Amino acid sequence: MLNVGDKAPDFLGIDEQGNEQRVSNYSGRKLVVYFYPKDSTPGCTAEACSLRDGMDELVAAGYAVVGISADSVASHLRFKEKQQLNFPLVADVGKSTITAFGAYGEKKMAGRVYMGIIRTTFVIDADGVVERVITKVDTKNAARQILDTK
Repeated sequence: MLNVGDKAPDFLGIDEQGNEQRVSNYSGRKLVVYFYPKDSTPGCTAEACSLRDGMDELVAAGYAVVGISADSVASHLRFKEKQQLNFPLVADVGKSTITAFGAYGEKKMAGRVYMGIIRTTFVIDADGVVERVITKVDTKNAARQILDTK
């Protein structure tokens, strides 16, 4: 997993509109890149809606937001429209960006061990360097967690 002080990989992927998303597109401002397991699941919906609802405060604090999961562009488009999200969602079906950030690995649930996306939020500074890594994401208060944890 990327650590504080690491340079973030530049390429993030293609968003729900077919636009290329790169860390360098956000040069000069802070970027929140959050990885989540699956569109339209309860925890992922709560996290996305928290970020949507906190967007004015996040922007005022200098942040832009990009969400990434392994779901398809079509799935992201449906999720974004249904939840009225106000930030891009990157489709990383091949998990190359998810893996590059270290947000893919072994997970455990109900005694079962499996590989999957590890819910993680990276705060990247204006120079493309990881400033903070949030691994214990409070899905219902994700925006506040970013704003309060400085």
